[in-house]
Amino acid sequence: MQTHVVPVGFDYDRLIAPLVRDQLTVDRVILLEGAVGSEANVQYSRNLTRKLETDFQNLLGAKTERVTVADVYDYDTAFEQAYDLINAELDADAEVWVNVSAMPRPVSFAFATAAHSITLERQADRDRIHTYYTAPEKYLETELAEELRDSRDLLADVRDRLDAAAEGEPGGPETDDDTDRDALRERVETHLADATELLSEFDERGTTIGAKEIDGSHIVELPVASFSNVKPFEEVILFELGEHGEFDSVSELAQALADELGEEYTDSFRSKVIYNVDRLGPGEKGYIEQESHGKSYRTRLSRIGELWVRAHRDNGEE
Repeated sequence: MQTHVVPVGFDYDRLIAPLVRDQLTVDRVILLEGAVGSEANVQYSRNLTRKLETDFQNLLGAKTERVTVADVYDYDTAFEQAYDLINAELDADAEVWVNVSAMPRPVSFAFATAAHSITLERQADRDRIHTYYTAPEKYLETELAEELRDSRDLLADVRDRLDAAAEGEPGGPETDDDTDRDALRERVETHLADATELLSEFDERGTTIGAKEIDGSHIVELPVASFSNVKPFEEVILFELGEHGEFDSVSELAQALADELGEEYTDSFRSKVIYNVDRLGPGEKGYIEQESHGKSYRTRLSRIGELWVRAHRDNGEE
């Protein structure tokens, strides 16, 4: 079974055209639609999702499912969602194709990185996991801008003709009376001013404006999560850190683990914890980071470690 995971943004062709043109087999499609953003953007994306849902069924005979991404700027949650979704499809014996052409970058990167991480954890299944991108044949932004320039020039011409008619010169637009002419001129002036301002911003800044603040920062870090196989005792350490956060020392972490596992806290057990923490640290797997604190080291999960715990939480609680 071929499953395609398709994050939906503001594109249509790039999400379905390559599959139709290359005559690829598509048995199942999971359409991801965002629920955060301006009302107009969310509605536009939902309209595209509905159209894609219909066309995937009609053109490719694929079964479709719509899945909501609660916050398209929350990389960690999107990564966890991607990790669970891709693994579920693999467990159902599907070959998974992840399209990263559309949707805000945090979601696309989260799904691509999750797919990559799973190939490292599930070596036997790596040939059944694919990420792909489709380039557009052309971009509409510049064409829209050129059309808006023509509209601006037309509005300026209509305004000038209205002014000429008001002064009794020939060639102005015909209106029933001065009130209609004044109302028309006001509408023209408004649209002309809006078009001129929009074009000025487009020429100066491109297709976007400003930098949005998300969770107190204007930067959404996209960690490179390359998961590796984690041994059972290493899993215990990671889940313990995930549950309790930071420990002031490795000894404190070891004591908490001994209590959790019902084991005696001995030098041997403490050494075992230290050894495994080192294996999980920056020099090796990178799931744990430490900060010097006197003669001890504050120990906590790294960003990638946090992602690992989020992605494996259900397995750890079983």
